[in-house]
Amino acid sequence: MSILIRNGRVIDPSSKTDAVLDVRVKGDRVADISPALAAQAGDEVIDASGYLVTPGLIDPHVHLREPGQEHKETIETGARAAAAGGFTTVCCMPNTSPALDTPEMLEWVLAKGSSAACRVFPVMAATKGRQGEAITEIQLGAKAGAVGVSDDGDVIASASMMKAVLAEAAAADLVMMQHAQETTLTNGSVMHAGEVSLRLGLTGWPREAEEIIVERDCRLAAITGARYHVQHVSSAGTVEILKRWQARGARVTGEASPHHLHLTHHACAGPDGHTPTPAAKMNPPLREQADVDALRQAVADDVLTVLATDHAPHTADEKNAPFADAPFGIIGLELALPLYAEALVHSGLIDWPRLIALMTTEPAKLCNLDRLGLGELKVGGPADITIIDPDAEWTVSPDTLAGKSVNTPFMVRTLKARAIRTICRGVARSSLSPRGRGPG
Repeated sequence: MSILIRNGRVIDPSSKTDAVLDVRVKGDRVADISPALAAQAGDEVIDASGYLVTPGLIDPHVHLREPGQEHKETIETGARAAAAGGFTTVCCMPNTSPALDTPEMLEWVLAKGSSAACRVFPVMAATKGRQGEAITEIQLGAKAGAVGVSDDGDVIASASMMKAVLAEAAAADLVMMQHAQETTLTNGSVMHAGEVSLRLGLTGWPREAEEIIVERDCRLAAITGARYHVQHVSSAGTVEILKRWQARGARVTGEASPHHLHLTHHACAGPDGHTPTPAAKMNPPLREQADVDALRQAVADDVLTVLATDHAPHTADEKNAPFADAPFGIIGLELALPLYAEALVHSGLIDWPRLIALMTTEPAKLCNLDRLGLGELKVGGPADITIIDPDAEWTVSPDTLAGKSVNTPFMVRTLKARAIRTICRGVARSSLSPRGRGPG
């Protein structure tokens, strides 16, 4: 199979390329990147005039729900949603049933993902059953294909266990991804602790529940020399903690999610300000405008160096339950690119090359995927490419989504920018197919 992409603005942050060029794909590799390449017999020619041609986007934090919760999502449907959103690689979290806590479970995910619409890599549970009581075989997990360790969905509450996990992760050269939540401060909590939770009569979730864990863990990461990554940062205070420890030389990073860059706790009260709205129920919760502003600035300042969706599909019945009973989380794979662009590029905080880096080279380094050549667009490298129309305007609706679930507070919102073609392993897929069919 041969593909010729013509006249696109090629952005490859790893080589600092930003120029109008042609890209030729042969098989599953990039064969040439040059101006004015001649078409050859058998080429599929894609006119990318006015579009961005980038390395395939990478999301290091998704929930594919398989095994155990296939009614919400599967590896197949989650990968389909990823490809529709421009992602050629996703890293799936281990909070499945059973948990991804053995080398055999990791190998099962890799086998299931081998025929999916994008590459799927597993993140291994840090503790057995994600119970926080016994460490998993992290070094064997690394050999089996784990790209990180995490008990995501649950915090590692014990400091001694966390120190042991960090030491093992460092020995295996894997990043430890923490869901930062001091659970003794969040018993029964369902949304941010503030004036909206008081108005709605819902139990509030304070910022310090996140910040206390991050402060503790950064200290432990500095002691062990491990790479430590804070998932879905929600608090301005967490940003300040990370900034301080980064200045001290600790190998600590953090990620921002689309919803935390856009929404505040007011979204939990609906348009009238008084109706609890489960579509906006997140973990960690949506906070205040000052937190949104701090997170956006932290991305611009390179304190938060990764963008990750925390894609969390649920069925309509589950999400339509009373607020206190509804599950946390929203989908994100198909909406992330335009939401990031709106928050960061259209606002003038960063430019397109930096946004692409935050979605390609940075997550690739985090999860050791750069060793496979992922996250970059180079001759001889993997033919994982995303073609983006930066000016495309479209409205979110169930019919515009390709995944199994549609739980999002961004429904009916008009967005600008969209992946129009996703090429993974040299296979070109349309990113604009109707719901139920996924990328063609």
